[in-house]
Amino acid sequence: MSQSELIIGGVSVAPGESAKIQLDMPPLYTATHMSIPVYVKRGKRPGPTLFVSAAIHGDELNGIEIVSRLISSKSIEKLRGTLIAVPIVNVYGVLAQSRYLPDRRDLNRSFPGSKKGSLASRLAHLFFNEIISKCDYGIDLHTGAIHRSNLPQIRANLDDLEVLEMAKAFGIPVLLNADIRDGSLRQAASDAGVKILLYEAGQALRYDEFSIRAGVRGVINTMRHLGMLNKSRSKGHDIRRFIARESGWVRASESGFVNHLAQLGDHVYKGDILATIADPFGDHRDNIVCPAEGVVIGKQNIPLTQEGEAIYHIAYFKRPSSVAEHVGILQDHLLPDDQPVT
Repeated sequence: MSQSELIIGGVSVAPGESAKIQLDMPPLYTATHMSIPVYVKRGKRPGPTLFVSAAIHGDELNGIEIVSRLISSKSIEKLRGTLIAVPIVNVYGVLAQSRYLPDRRDLNRSFPGSKKGSLASRLAHLFFNEIISKCDYGIDLHTGAIHRSNLPQIRANLDDLEVLEMAKAFGIPVLLNADIRDGSLRQAASDAGVKILLYEAGQALRYDEFSIRAGVRGVINTMRHLGMLNKSRSKGHDIRRFIARESGWVRASESGFVNHLAQLGDHVYKGDILATIADPFGDHRDNIVCPAEGVVIGKQNIPLTQEGEAIYHIAYFKRPSSVAEHVGILQDHLLPDDQPVT
């Protein structure tokens, strides 16, 4: 995008300026008016326009803290181009601590939306036209669903070489070549020519410090890669990147109480017992067995299950032992003390 005047929600932001904008949302039936908080920072020097969005699902809170730390970071002071940071897209859902909108629709299945559609469709249309359509690049921040945790991972179209380089620059070990889902922000952005990454880490309704630090560091790394920030003078930690082109969920064969043996980031082998299932008396009912060698990138947290429920998400790599090793290296690097990432 050019360095000309940028207008969001009727507010003009010129190069070299910053602004906190309240983007008016469709009102509820109580005539209650709410707005999407949008932070815009424009450098004096030309460069690309990047959006960073969080809480499209209202119960996914990690991204809110990532955006908060990002916009207060000294690293972005000498910015080239434009950063549009949106800590909460689905304000309705955050207030209700719900993944969904009041009309029970999933905002991330409603893009690009319609000005005259449902509440979800109107909100998607607003966000697409006011934010996404004005950007060259994007990073959308997510967590696992309720009672599920995700290992920090990038999901993207890694067959696109420019997107692949962005994903590598983010700086975490696990990269998934993920299919685009119909109606998702990622699909709408891609169709509009916006190169986009989806960052998944942590669980719903919880802050996870490792996931937050990896997210802040990753966004800043990506901005450096895009030429929006100066390259880091300090030597970066040597974290290798690994691409998985396949992943799958391992499901419970019985209903009962789960005792987890495998954890996020574990390197697991075909035939490994990932968890056991017992009845209310504690009698063993069955084992959850790993179907193939891989790395655990997602898991259910609640110790209850129904037959057929997804319990472990396994990603399949050529060198899974190396993936697990570098996940451990990254965790040790980001959590040596209690200082926030800057």
